[in-house]
Amino acid sequence: MQKSIIILGSERSHGNTRILYNTVCEELQAPLIDLKTKTIGHFDYDFQNQDDDFPQLIKEIIDTYDCLIFATPVYWYSMSGRMKIFFDRLSDLLLLNKDLGRQLRGKEMAVVSCGSDNDLKDGFYMPFIESAAYLGMNYRGNVHGWITENKMTAEVESQLKHFAKELTN
Repeated sequence: MQKSIIILGSERSHGNTRILYNTVCEELQAPLIDLKTKTIGHFDYDFQNQDDDFPQLIKEIIDTYDCLIFATPVYWYSMSGRMKIFFDRLSDLLLLNKDLGRQLRGKEMAVVSCGSDNDLKDGFYMPFIESAAYLGMNYRGNVHGWITENKMTAEVESQLKHFAKELTN
């Protein structure tokens, strides 16, 4: 059975996106990496940021997990800034740590997004899909959820559980 990790890129560690994670986690028993608890600098062509948390974190992820599930709120029609910084830092694996980056080939990627409603604009998942393709990863899909009055609807819960079960197949 593959090992999955959920990477949370929210500005609120216990916000709405975390509520969605909890439902997915019930099905997958996947641990969480909360990017808010990490110090990860912006991508730097001079690689002056190699003393932050990214190099060790990405090595641990690649060495330990087969499926990377990114959980992000929808901020201004795209992934969170915190998540974008993490994705930008994947460039380290293309330029500096190529051997480590090559180990992403064949791994799986999926996305859980959380918004204020069910109105997710076309193209939201494109950066994830294209990044997976570029890195040689298998994109397993995505699910979008929303929280209404601090509660998840039965529809969203059902979609999340179905999505998690699909990832185990």
